[in-house]
Amino acid sequence: MTRLILLAAAIFLVPLQAAFASPPLPATPWRGAAFSGDRAALEKLAAAGANAVRVYHERDAWVLDEARKLGIGVLMGLDVGLPRYGFRLDDPKAIAAQENRIRAFVQRYRNHPALLAWVIGNEVEHGMDDPLPAWREIDRLAGVVKKLDPAHPTVMSVNDGEPPYLKQLARCCTHVDMVGLNLYAGAAFGLDERIRAAGIDKPLLIAELGPLGQWQAGRKPWGAPVELTSREKADYFRRVLAELGKNPQVRGVFAFLWGVKQEQTATWHGLLLSGNTLTEMTDALAEAWGHPSAKAAPSILGIGISADEFAPGAVVSSTIEVRGEAPVTEWLVRKEAAELRGGGEAEPLPEAVGVEVLFADASSVRFRAPSVPGAYRLFITVRDRNGKAATGNLPFLVR
Repeated sequence: MTRLILLAAAIFLVPLQAAFASPPLPATPWRGAAFSGDRAALEKLAAAGANAVRVYHERDAWVLDEARKLGIGVLMGLDVGLPRYGFRLDDPKAIAAQENRIRAFVQRYRNHPALLAWVIGNEVEHGMDDPLPAWREIDRLAGVVKKLDPAHPTVMSVNDGEPPYLKQLARCCTHVDMVGLNLYAGAAFGLDERIRAAGIDKPLLIAELGPLGQWQAGRKPWGAPVELTSREKADYFRRVLAELGKNPQVRGVFAFLWGVKQEQTATWHGLLLSGNTLTEMTDALAEAWGHPSAKAAPSILGIGISADEFAPGAVVSSTIEVRGEAPVTEWLVRKEAAELRGGGEAEPLPEAVGVEVLFADASSVRFRAPSVPGAYRLFITVRDRNGKAATGNLPFLVR
């Protein structure tokens, strides 16, 4: 009898221990992009040399099947309610309903061959004075996910910050296997020192990596942020990916965003243009991923406008210095974005404004300023015969 009881206990302990064991982390760091697009965009991501893709929502589960066909893995996002939009972390019914939905989703997809990891929410703490309640709920959900699927790592994706902020992150979340940080502009440089100062010893995932965000950029006197050109963004990706590659704690980097998104402008964060057009930024990523492009995208080497402010109907002049194979330049004026939304939410595309064009070619344009006073942007898109593009824009004011 004693022997049978001990044997039964040994059998019982195997799955229990496995449920709390740390899942294997990638032997080769994940390289890819945060994704919002269609199958054609996903194909271009795989062709550029990515070995992984990050998706944000459970509605993106279709990516699992498509990624498997393309030979890349998926970091699958799990939707977590956002307090900034009214989700109550102190509402037991809402918490239970959310957990039940996540349980059902994990059970459905935990054995998918393309699955690499679970990313539980994204910047759930955004807008909160104290991030810990949100982080503790993410950690609790990570524990739920780990019990259902011990084979895949759990990831939390949060805003980056200074050591006092990050120290809270180091202490709060025992069920999270990887800490995902969303890094923009220079935050990736000196990351190892900040992480050491915060005491974070978990593997790191750069869950979003982007150039200067609109919340960080310099502004015109009327408040319009100044966007980098696609060349400046591409140069940033080259520098920052080389820097992050030196940090052994970083087990994956995901550029933001492989797709098209209106956020301040339609080009600020999107690595592609409409129609899945590749850009200087996608060339830089492909180069870093070991798949340099045989034909480079066109490049805007310099950009300028004759003034920042104009009277209604005054002549506006803009010039660019462009490099590329048979470049064709598109010039378009839009109203400055007014319906801005925080936390990375997509915004409506501002209205295009018809202007009287006096002259336009591949490197310069002259047009009459809109007759209605207000804030505007001149959008510049350079396309070449290889189907790639470069972008820039210039804010101006009519008064």
